[in-house]
Amino acid sequence: MRLLYSLALLALSISQSHAAQIALIIDDIGYRHTDQAVLALPSTVTLSVLPHTPLGEELANAGHKKGHEIMLHLPMQALNGKALGLGGLTNTMTEAQIRASVVDAINSVPFAKGANNHMGSLLTQLDDPMLWIMETLKQKHLYFIDSMTTRFTKAGETADQLGVPLLKRQLFLDNDTSAKALERQFNLMISQAHTQGNLVAIAHPYPETMRFLKANLQRLKTEGIDLVPASSLLPIGIAHKSGTNPAVTLR
Repeated sequence: MRLLYSLALLALSISQSHAAQIALIIDDIGYRHTDQAVLALPSTVTLSVLPHTPLGEELANAGHKKGHEIMLHLPMQALNGKALGLGGLTNTMTEAQIRASVVDAINSVPFAKGANNHMGSLLTQLDDPMLWIMETLKQKHLYFIDSMTTRFTKAGETADQLGVPLLKRQLFLDNDTSAKALERQFNLMISQAHTQGNLVAIAHPYPETMRFLKANLQRLKTEGIDLVPASSLLPIGIAHKSGTNPAVTLR
């Protein structure tokens, strides 16, 4: 009996040590006062902040203070021509302009440990701009998460070539913010996490999404899934090298 009990405890320990993991990133943060709702989410949710926005620096500081991992949500040119806002990167910019813009964006978001692209369905397909962006991120010790806004993206390929720590978005939670659609995507997120072992999901600070997450994130624990900061899913040996950039200071 004692042997069976010990074996059961060992099996439970092994199961817990191999729990599925989800990195949930909330991006598009910085423009709206309602974005402050992200601070009520568990501290293991990663916050990706747009550069040079009215509330970006404030929310990055507040999020870091509450234990959230902070990322830079870097605006990149889209095929639909949608306006990018300050800090946006386009195919008409020179190498020097892109590099300087990326550095300015990093400096505008305190405590940023990584970056992901905001839009970018055009720019992420281009070799030279992605090379300049990734080289700058590498110099500043930031990891990169490809938001996968186009299947033709070269962001991941370029990051791999340069040794920039890389993850890829596997699921968007809230392209549709209806209750039915959010529930469907949440269940899909759980299913994929169990199947794949870990998963990177992206959502946005829409009021509907915030209400849904506050009411449902505890279901992950019931499902045996750990909610973790994005950098926790980086390959072992890389995660500890990606830290708060020394150039990023409180201002």
